[in-house]
Amino acid sequence: MAGRIRNEDIALVRERSPIDGVIGEYLQLRSAGGGNLKGLCPFHDEKSPSFNVTPARGLWYCFGCGVGGDVIKFVQEIDHLTFSEAVERLAAKAGIQLRYEEGGFTPRQDGGQRARLIEAHKAAAEYFAERLAAPDGAIGRKFLSERGFELADAARFGVGFAPREWEGLVRHLRGRGFADRELIMGGLAKEGRRGPMDRFRGRLLWPVRDLGGDVIGFGARRLYDDDDGPKYLNTPETPLFHKSNVLYGADLAKKEIARSRQAVVVEGYTDVMACHLSGVPTAVATCGTSFGDEHIKILRRLLMDQDEFRGEVIFTFDGDSAGRKAALRAFADEQKFVTQTFVAVQPDGLDPCDLRIRHGEAAVRDLVASRTPLFEFAVRSTIEQHDLNTAEGRLAALDAAAPVVAKIKDRSLRHMYAVNLDRWLGIMDEQFVLRRVRELSAREQGQNGRRGQRPHPQAQQAQQAQAPAPERPSYDPRDPEVRAERELLKFAVQRPGMLGPVFDGFPGDVFLAPPHAAVRAVIAEAGGVQGAAGAAEWIGRLRETAANDQVRDMITQLGVEPLLVAPEAEDRYAVALLARIQERQVNKQIADVKSKLGRLNPAEQAEEYGKLFGDLVALEQQRRMLREGGLGSQ
Repeated sequence: MAGRIRNEDIALVRERSPIDGVIGEYLQLRSAGGGNLKGLCPFHDEKSPSFNVTPARGLWYCFGCGVGGDVIKFVQEIDHLTFSEAVERLAAKAGIQLRYEEGGFTPRQDGGQRARLIEAHKAAAEYFAERLAAPDGAIGRKFLSERGFELADAARFGVGFAPREWEGLVRHLRGRGFADRELIMGGLAKEGRRGPMDRFRGRLLWPVRDLGGDVIGFGARRLYDDDDGPKYLNTPETPLFHKSNVLYGADLAKKEIARSRQAVVVEGYTDVMACHLSGVPTAVATCGTSFGDEHIKILRRLLMDQDEFRGEVIFTFDGDSAGRKAALRAFADEQKFVTQTFVAVQPDGLDPCDLRIRHGEAAVRDLVASRTPLFEFAVRSTIEQHDLNTAEGRLAALDAAAPVVAKIKDRSLRHMYAVNLDRWLGIMDEQFVLRRVRELSAREQGQNGRRGQRPHPQAQQAQQAQAPAPERPSYDPRDPEVRAERELLKFAVQRPGMLGPVFDGFPGDVFLAPPHAAVRAVIAEAGGVQGAAGAAEWIGRLRETAANDQVRDMITQLGVEPLLVAPEAEDRYAVALLARIQERQVNKQIADVKSKLGRLNPAEQAEEYGKLFGDLVALEQQRRMLREGGLGSQ
């Protein structure tokens, strides 16, 4: 068993893994000024971005959920890996051969569970792709050809073929050193009467990748008429694959989604291929499940979904009744986006794949371009179920469509759709329709209020009695003095060269907030600001020196949080902060001297009194100079 990864290799992995590039694989980052980047946090749901990345210092921190760290920590958190597994994954991407303490360049044979499963899926994808080109893969090639896809298209998307063998993949992966339990755990095999057997047999395979590009599962399409299994068979829930958390094609579409601020949601693997090949490279699809909350979170991060109505999420559905029902189901999720949501439905019922075959690639682009706002689609689809040629039919349509309009949360948008509803119905009484929508909206809000109403006072008191009292900090973070020392510590972490020996001369008890004192102690233990080298190396040393995660998180936060001053004023601001903390220290000394003088008798202890009085005068002069220097630096 290999030992610990060498420290110099870990440092090299950090150096060769640009934090903005690694994090950018999972969410869109935009400039936040001062060399910082900002995005929507992948670790909690939020409306506006509080996730900050500082490439110059190799740090990230979310001010919303309080999680942060370096590039290794991010990979640990996002993919649920151990420290060693995260280092190994980054090293593999950067082309770094790791060395272990117990010898040589031998990689760990007992690599972490996730890393082993990733390697098994990579090998399986290669195996399936090779078998597509083999003689028995002819049926798969025929299926693709009939749908307008060439072998080059299959290679682009990694499409493969699983032969009709009971243990073809199992034997192949055993030969590559994988254990049966790993194949079963990863969903590549399942238990049979005589041991593990291939899960996918006689099917066309699409590899499903995470946002980082690793294969984590497969979608398999039935090919043989005598196959009594489901038309589509997906990888089951595994440590890698959670169908509610993954979008097929997102690894290919993410950059274009971020650039164009558009995402197109289609229903199948071939639809994704057809869209990308037709010039719609923002297409993604769910994997054997309906579009849900976790899919929304993925798209919001990729879209940087914070500016209302600037981005677009376009759902394409079949034109049949099932497709229309799916579109109406999406209505419930629409308002979880900030950007505008659309529906693109082909009137003749063709999906993007069939549309490309019959009418060409331009027709697929036209379908996406002819999108309709989802609210409008939902209202119009409801109206179409009624006969608008009679007064009774129009009233029935109003009663059916008004609740749809009433559910629109944005008041201004709700009013506009109520006006449109009157026009679409041909009632020609705008106030009547508006009144009906307002009544239903008020009723809806009242029901929501009752569902979310507060408990009875006695029950609430009982809940409060059971709940632990919230911890109160031993300092006030809003205190101007505490805020000043926080700003000074940000300089010590981000710009240590600006502070010099003055900062290193401060005693640990000069800081009022205990977390700040703990950071000051770490800085001293790491050699002080005078011994700091490059920004990333210095922060890395501080984080390694920290005694626990709380102090480490505080250092990360101080390293990411912007300085409250323009770059050209940083020198003056640093001097002013140093002077303020020095003055506070001098004030404490003055108070001590005055206390001692108050306890002395000038007549009986004249010599000691005179000495202390001289110290007091010197301290008062020092305080005056500090005030003048600090004010002059502001």
